Amino acid sequence: MEEPRPDRERKRFKVSPLLGLDAWIDSTLYELRFRLAEFWEDTTIFFRRFHVSGWRRAIIEVLSEGFTWGTVGSVVMLTLAIPAFHETEKNWRTRDDFAVTFLDRYGNEIGQRGILHRSAVPIDELPDHVIKAVLATEDRRFFDHFGIDFLGLSRAMTENLRANSVVQGGSTITQQLAKNLFLTNERSIDRKIKEAFLAIWLESNLSKKEILQTYLDRAYMGGGTFGIAAASQFYFGKSVKDVNLAEAAMLAGLFKAPAKYAPHVNLPAARARANVVLSNLVQGGLMTEGQVVGARRNPATVVDRGRSESPDYFLDWTFDEVRKVAQKLPTHTLVVRTTLDTGIQKAVEESAEYHLRQYGKEYHVTQAAIVVMENNGAVRAIVGGRDYGESQFNRATAALRQAGSSFKPYVYAAAMEKGMTPKTLVSGGAVSWGNWSPQNYSRQYLGKIDLTTALVKSINTVPVRLAKDYLTTAPIVALTKAFGVESPISSHKTMVLGTSGMTVMDQATGYNVFATGGIAGMRHPFTQILSQNGDVLWDWKKDGAKPHRVLSETAAYNMNIMLSQVPEWGTGRRAALPMTRVAGKTGTTQSYRDAWFAGFTGNYTAAVWFGNDNFTPTKELTGGILPAMTWQRFMNYAHQNIDLKAIPGIDPTMPKREELAASKGQPTEEDTDALKQEERPRVLSNATATAVREIGQSLKEAPKLKPPVLPAKVSAL
Repeated sequence: MEEPRPDRERKRFKVSPLLGLDAWIDSTLYELRFRLAEFWEDTTIFFRRFHVSGWRRAIIEVLSEGFTWGTVGSVVMLTLAIPAFHETEKNWRTRDDFAVTFLDRYGNEIGQRGILHRSAVPIDELPDHVIKAVLATEDRRFFDHFGIDFLGLSRAMTENLRANSVVQGGSTITQQLAKNLFLTNERSIDRKIKEAFLAIWLESNLSKKEILQTYLDRAYMGGGTFGIAAASQFYFGKSVKDVNLAEAAMLAGLFKAPAKYAPHVNLPAARARANVVLSNLVQGGLMTEGQVVGARRNPATVVDRGRSESPDYFLDWTFDEVRKVAQKLPTHTLVVRTTLDTGIQKAVEESAEYHLRQYGKEYHVTQAAIVVMENNGAVRAIVGGRDYGESQFNRATAALRQAGSSFKPYVYAAAMEKGMTPKTLVSGGAVSWGNWSPQNYSRQYLGKIDLTTALVKSINTVPVRLAKDYLTTAPIVALTKAFGVESPISSHKTMVLGTSGMTVMDQATGYNVFATGGIAGMRHPFTQILSQNGDVLWDWKKDGAKPHRVLSETAAYNMNIMLSQVPEWGTGRRAALPMTRVAGKTGTTQSYRDAWFAGFTGNYTAAVWFGNDNFTPTKELTGGILPAMTWQRFMNYAHQNIDLKAIPGIDPTMPKREELAASKGQPTEEDTDALKQEERPRVLSNATATAVREIGQSLKEAPKLKPPVLPAKVSAL
């Protein structure tokens, strides 16, 4: 037999290169595993030297756990604080060089903004007793801490526990400055964490002198003034460099609660607070009792400025609007004639405060925001919160809150533009859009239902079906933007039920389009900008945005027909007025976090929001309760002694009582109990109404007065 040739054998059994690679990988992994095992064994042997037992082990375990959770906590806190640091990227040091004096619609001065209220005095030129009064009251260890004073915090907690109430605060001046510059007054752990990190950041980027200077210049001091220099001029009519100890104590007392202790509003409270500041000076070892006794015996007096309140939320927003158009003007020292109506402004403030005071605890609600504008677009009043002195954050123009059912009119408006009418029938049954199946308030569903009933009863499934089967979300978003809404409206399918955040200003702007019959671009907070010499530099009629139609007349009239029935037999009955017809819509968001009523008459448009700064739920507060009641109260005032105009497309005559009967459908949204209330909302309390009735009855039952017997001489005349 022939033996195989060597070259032929090699060809038959040739080794693949992949086998070599596989062998190399196997050997490498084996070697790595061996080395790791060896390293782990060496490490274990090394750490055994530190092994402890008994009571020492317990200490080590506690320290180990503390270190672990401390690390986790630090990471979480840093994660929460990162968004706050984005604020530091802005040019927060820059001060605007505008000096603006504001007039109301009738030409009366209502306030100032700009450098007029930020005229700073260098800290080296301030009297020693001014600095000591501020430090003794606000932060005694200011020069000893790094932004957070743990000793001061412990002392404050001890005093608060001892007094069983909040009598001392633990925030340092640096923390307060961080809040004033970058944050809001929201009371939450998240905000406190951000505040702490920003305080450390300020300490790292500014000197103590710069921090104190900025704090004294930027803090709100009541009366529409910002900064201790402006406050001294406002309250005492003198430079802060000339104030005595009693006046310095009164100024230092304003930092805690400027609205509460403003001396032009409540002089006794301001003097009592100043006395506390004097005691702080003695307790802090900065002065002796003998040095402050003169200030105690001769408290400060203030310039008489009456009890006029500055419309600060309105001025803040208008100042921002002025700066948008005034950059190209030849001068930055301006006089601005605004659209503010001081009478309506006071009525709006009174209505908001009245309902918060009367019902705030009952419904667990602490804040309100309101915007009122005349139907020509002139903004007549703004309430941006309950207390400007406590928080300058403008909830009417800056806070984005979910609109809830008050957004639905924008969906129905898009449907009207599509050719539908108030009588168009749509299924009110269950609807699913992908994996989303929204439910009605009552968890009940209806058959065919006209769009009027669906809107008045605020049925959820109908606008969802409109968007899903007839519209899509794109035209709804586009129409909302065309209305003048500047808030970011999501195109997600859930937006049809008001899940997007909107400002109160935007709601008033959007509903004003219905009130004008479909015309947008009319909103304006001022009509003229003048120089100090009276020269007109800018005029709304000539230089302002031009009104334009965004909703057809037919669609606008159809919307008004439907919206006018919400206060008549729908969820907004508490907003009905006795002298004119009202159109509008209520809104309530998930878990009752936000409650809305936005509506209009032939004369005015207004949006009202109630809720809490920390987004906690209210106690089942709906848009048909406090928002509608508040709206009705100030609108009652606004419509006194004016020519009543008709809503476009609406019969101005008031409907008869029998025409206001509820529809046959089951109430299915947000405010079922509101439908059971009286047709006309109560303006007076029960006690007041009873007293008035008793007085009226007494007058009816009183004997008639006999004619007076005149003297003979007078009778002869």
